Amino acid sequence: MEGLVNSRIIPIRTSCRWHYSVFLPTFSLQLRNKNLNKGQVWMMRRPKSLDSVAASIQPLEASTTGNTDNRQPSKEVLELWRSADAVCFDVDSTVCVDEGIDELAEFCGAGKAVAEWTARAMGGSVPFEEALSARLSLFKPSLAQVQDFLDKRPPRISPGIEELVKKLMARNTDVYLISGGFRQMINPVASILGIPQENIFANQLLFGSSGEFLGFDANEPTSRSGGKATAVQQIRKVKGYKALVMIGDGATDLEVSKFILTFFRYG
Repeated sequence: MEGLVNSRIIPIRTSCRWHYSVFLPTFSLQLRNKNLNKGQVWMMRRPKSLDSVAASIQPLEASTTGNTDNRQPSKEVLELWRSADAVCFDVDSTVCVDEGIDELAEFCGAGKAVAEWTARAMGGSVPFEEALSARLSLFKPSLAQVQDFLDKRPPRISPGIEELVKKLMARNTDVYLISGGFRQMINPVASILGIPQENIFANQLLFGSSGEFLGFDANEPTSRSGGKATAVQQIRKVKGYKALVMIGDGATDLEVSKFILTFFRYG
């Protein structure tokens, strides 16, 4: 993360105008801002750590006016974080280092084929539900395999995430996990981070009475394209949040941008 803190932001031309900045939750080497309906979209390259994002949640007065060396987030970014009454995180390759389904598939002996489908799903070239079904059909994990995987491969949390979530919660900012991954694998992540189970929106693997794989619950909104946007809309409707931020890395995450204050694309 130190390299990113000291790095230079390169402005990228958008469809609207040039946008110059030296801020960002110091996440990034490149960024762009677009107004998509109600939401702002900040595009950024993946950092090694989210430590400086956590640092950006410090009180606004702690920042240095006129600072241009990228060591302190700008007032604009500080205000974005400070105004958020809820933050939603994608899980795979964002909160966690790995893509959960790829790791499970590799554990079950089908890693390469499943990883190829994952790349297509994240890029949005195929409907998410099609990609999810295709990936699971390649290895059909049993309940015993999933439990064995969880025992032997505990979640690898991305650097800085625990501190970031802790600081958000200390400010009474609600935190959610919204994922196309599986609840069985995300529950342990939520436990580590102290996120309530009811704040998880994810898919559910289904098993038979003998633990055999049956499929996934197609009624979960996150099981299909546009599902994360549906989950965000449900959250806003129930909770009445005015300023909701999401951090994610895939096409399904970007779909939420029109329903929230700000979307940070992490990747």
